[in-house]
Amino acid sequence: MNASEFRRRGKEMVDYVADYMEGIEERQVYPDVEPGYLRPLVPTTAPQEPDTFEDIINDVEKIIMPGVTHWHSPYFFAYFPTASSYPAMLADMLCGAIGCIGFSWGSASEATLVALLAARTKVTRRLQAASPGLTQAAIVEKLVAYSSDQAHSSVERAGLIGGVKLKAIPSDGKFAMRASALQEALERDKAAGLIPFFVVATLGTTSCCSFDNLLEVGPICIKEDMWLHVDAAYAGSAFICPEFRPLLNGVEFADSFNFNPHKWLLVNFDCSAMWVKKRTDLTGAFKLDPVYLKHSHQDSGLITDYRHWQLPLGRRFRSLKMWFVFRMYGVKGLQAYIRKGSNKLNEALLERINSAKKIHLVPCHLRDKFVLRFAICSRIVESAHVQLAWEHIRGLATELLKAERE
Repeated sequence: MNASEFRRRGKEMVDYVADYMEGIEERQVYPDVEPGYLRPLVPTTAPQEPDTFEDIINDVEKIIMPGVTHWHSPYFFAYFPTASSYPAMLADMLCGAIGCIGFSWGSASEATLVALLAARTKVTRRLQAASPGLTQAAIVEKLVAYSSDQAHSSVERAGLIGGVKLKAIPSDGKFAMRASALQEALERDKAAGLIPFFVVATLGTTSCCSFDNLLEVGPICIKEDMWLHVDAAYAGSAFICPEFRPLLNGVEFADSFNFNPHKWLLVNFDCSAMWVKKRTDLTGAFKLDPVYLKHSHQDSGLITDYRHWQLPLGRRFRSLKMWFVFRMYGVKGLQAYIRKGSNKLNEALLERINSAKKIHLVPCHLRDKFVLRFAICSRIVESAHVQLAWEHIRGLATELLKAERE
């Protein structure tokens, strides 16, 4: 979607929202669909090719709206009032455009914390079942979690909030956590009477995008009965491309997995996705059921009540923007975005560079990739020459990409 189409579709969306708000009184305030109604209405996989905007909007009425409880209906008298206004909606649109990240919110940080708290509850109950005299305090003071020394600071914060020790495992020469270093720390801590219970493996560290070795770390977690949380917040979106999936090998050992579509999948902040192997590990740690939140289908197994999976009680309808993006781009469009360009673009860039005659480059092929080589050849080259060449390349690349978008 380019700027021209965005202007047109944006006006259409504003009209749709205004029509929705003006006609909300005519809509049934509480849906009469049954849990699971959505499953047969949507495909099991994301579309490979883009869908049309018209099809998506039609599906909003056909698929989404039948299951919506209309909180802004004049006939909605439950729970509490939710603030909304046209200015607020416009500001929300502008907020998405600015895309400024507010570091006060949770996202992947909350996923790590939720996983750690669930793991803490799980190991505490297991040890108390084996030794009924053990108190929770006696167990928690001995618990220890592990992550690479390259892990995000939010992992350390999760340990602080969870009240458990967190130890950094020295990474190897490629800044990855390996089995030998983790095993050494485990043996040392067990000998000291501590209880290892939780490991965070990072796929795409913030500092240098290094990848911990899941094929090595995973089996240790299984053997030692430790929860393995995979933090793929930064690079996880790349796994939609088959060529990057070898970096995901060993994910089958994970108890939980998190990645951030708002980092690299064309979805604006905030949107963080978490998967868990056993939902009961989370619901067992966080489930509370006051009468005002009970509903008739909660024990039927037909619905997933995410308030038992997280710290906040409510959440925004973040999946809607993911649904729009997946359909507007298709899997192939998103893969092309992750891959950031094609051989065709690189060939066109080389043609522009050599036609301008300010600098001269020659290409090469690295397997199936057309690569522009930049070799320092002259003995009198200085850093200023390299800098000028780089600015020249950047300028031509920007012009080329702008022409492609138009």
